[in-house]
Amino acid sequence: MMEERTTALVNATVFTGERVHENCSVLVRNGLIADLVPNDGPISGADTVFDMQGRRLAPGFIDIQVNGGGGVLFNNSPTFDTLRTMSAAHAQFGTTALLPTLISDRYEVMRSATDAVRQAAAERLPGILGIHLEGPFLNPQRRGAHAERMLREIDKEGMQILTSLQPGLVTMTTLAPEKATPEIIGRLCAAGVVVFGGHSAASYEQCHAATIAGMKGFTHLYNGMGPVSGRDPGMVGAALDLPDCMFSLIADGHHVHPALLRAALGTRKKGAALLVTDAMATVGSANPTFDLYGRRVSLDQGVLRDEHGSLAGSNLGMIDAVRNIMRMADLDWTEAVRMASSYPARAIGVDSHRGFVLPGYKADLVELDAEMALHRTWVAGVPLKLH
Repeated sequence: MMEERTTALVNATVFTGERVHENCSVLVRNGLIADLVPNDGPISGADTVFDMQGRRLAPGFIDIQVNGGGGVLFNNSPTFDTLRTMSAAHAQFGTTALLPTLISDRYEVMRSATDAVRQAAAERLPGILGIHLEGPFLNPQRRGAHAERMLREIDKEGMQILTSLQPGLVTMTTLAPEKATPEIIGRLCAAGVVVFGGHSAASYEQCHAATIAGMKGFTHLYNGMGPVSGRDPGMVGAALDLPDCMFSLIADGHHVHPALLRAALGTRKKGAALLVTDAMATVGSANPTFDLYGRRVSLDQGVLRDEHGSLAGSNLGMIDAVRNIMRMADLDWTEAVRMASSYPARAIGVDSHRGFVLPGYKADLVELDAEMALHRTWVAGVPLKLH
C-alpha cells in the first residue's frame, strides 16, 4: 500500500472557482485537494510545505481544443509521444488538462488518434481527458483550414469511431448540424459524445433542432460560421440566443474582434462562454512553421496562416487567452479564470472532479501573481518548472 504524502501550499489567495479565500492554505494528498484551511488553522503532518507569499492559487486551465504544441501537430503524428509533448508544452501556459484535437482527416488517422488517447489513459499520462474530433463532418462552404478532400457525410464507420472510446474518456466532436440529422445527433449524445456545432452554414432553426437533440454548444464562435443578418441569424445568432447552450471563443485578438467578444459576453449569462486556444504546433516551440495537409503554415506577427492566407489555428497559450479576455472584455480575473477552467470542465462533463479547488478534486492548479503572471503550474499537486 502506498504511503500517503501531504503537501501544504500556505499563505495563498485561493480562488476555488466559486469564491476567493484570502490568507488560505491548500492541503494536497496523493494528487487530490484534501482541504482548505485558514493560515492560522491547524496544518499538521505535511511532508512538504510551499509558501505562496500571498499569490493566487486557482483551478488549472482546461483546454478543449488543442491541435498541437511543442513543435508537433496531432494530425501529422497521432501518437502517444505527440500527446506527451503537447501536454508538456501547454503546461507551461497553465493548461493542466486538455482534449487533443484532430481536425478533419481520414478514418485511418482518426483511429490512430483514438488509439493514442487509449494509450495515454493506460499509461496514466496526466491531463489527457479524451479527444476532440473537429470534423470531418463539416460543411465545405465553411471549412476554413480544413482540407475539402477530407470532409464527408456521417456513415456507420464514422459513428463507430466517434463512439469507440471507453467510459471515463471524453469524446467531443464538432460537426455541421446541417450535415447530420437530429436523430444522428441524438444517438451520439446518448452514447456519451459531447457534440458542438461548427464549420457550418446551418440556419437558426437547424441549430435549435440540434440542441433539442442534445448538441451542447458551438465551437469557436464567429469563426467557420455564416454571417448574421436581420432575417437570418444563423449559427452565430443561435449561439447568442439559445439559453441552454455554450460556446467557445479564441481570444487571441486575431480570430475575433474585441467588440464582438464583448457583444457575445454581454448577450449571454455567465457560464455560457468558455476559452479555447485552437493551438497549433508553434505554441511552446521556437519553430515558426509547420505543415498541415502538406501545406506550409507560417507564424507572422502572432498570426498563423497557410499558403492561401487562411487562418490556420492559433499561436495562443491559455494564460495569454485569460489575460487577453480580461483586457479586451474588461473582465474580473476570477471570471476570466472560470472561462478557462470551471466552464470548460462543465462543458465536457468533468466538473465533478476538475475545474475547482475543492476537497476531492484533482490538485491541478495555477499559481498567479496580482498582475496575472504565471509563476507555476501544479499537476496532481506537483509543481512544474516553467521554462
